[in-house]
Amino acid sequence: MDMETVRLVQIVEKLAPELVPFLTERELNLNIVLRDGLAWLEPEDAMEIVQQSICEHQREVLLQ
Repeated sequence: MDMETVRLVQIVEKLAPELVPFLTERELNLNIVLRDGLAWLEPEDAMEIVQQSICEHQREVLLQ
């Protein structure tokens, strides 16, 4: 099990490029830690990661 840190933009561009225009620059630059690395991700995994990242980003903005 190799952990890998990638930016969200790498995940989106590889598995769901149609989402790029809907994400902010800050969201696209979020660091994501993947337990098994980028090579093992499926498109549905990418969607879940994007959803969770957006929720987390919005929570941070609300707290500031």
